[in-house]
Amino acid sequence: MRDDRLRDADADAPPPVVWHGRATNRIQWLLALVGLACVALGIELAVDSAWTSGIAALVMAVVGCIAAGLLVVFGTLAFVHVDLKLDRECLEVRCGHIGLPRRRIPLDLIAGAEVAPHVTPRHWGGWGYRWLPEKGTAVVVRRGEGVVLRLWDGHTFTITVDNAEAAVRMIRDRLRPTSPGTLS
Repeated sequence: MRDDRLRDADADAPPPVVWHGRATNRIQWLLALVGLACVALGIELAVDSAWTSGIAALVMAVVGCIAAGLLVVFGTLAFVHVDLKLDRECLEVRCGHIGLPRRRIPLDLIAGAEVAPHVTPRHWGGWGYRWLPEKGTAVVVRRGEGVVLRLWDGHTFTITVDNAEAAVRMIRDRLRPTSPGTLS
């Protein structure tokens, strides 16, 4: 009963000026640990190596392990989560702890928005910032609900985000004409 009252009170409240959404994938942390293990292996080889096959092979093994490990670490940590920020002028998508890659889409470039109930990495070719010619662009950090933006140029942009319904509702509210006969 108490939840119904809270939900009704939220429905009557004016929409926030800035709306924030987020999606997180904790599995990416496991992949980052694998990358750290590769870096540790490279350091271990460099410090305590008993290789008798030559210095060139040792250097290639050390550099290879460290480079592969760092690529995995930074590649996975960039897509541990995605943040969506919607204000009165634009929608901004930021990935990972650094906020890169980032994309700002002005609201006047958005033709419409809808909820995608089942966005999966398999449909987009994996986690991360993806582009498929037949589907458009997406930021996929986990499977589940997402927001699909239809842009005026015919492209689509999909973002996995928790509470996609609220995001779509806010986007649609912001896309409404401000006065009769004008387009926003």
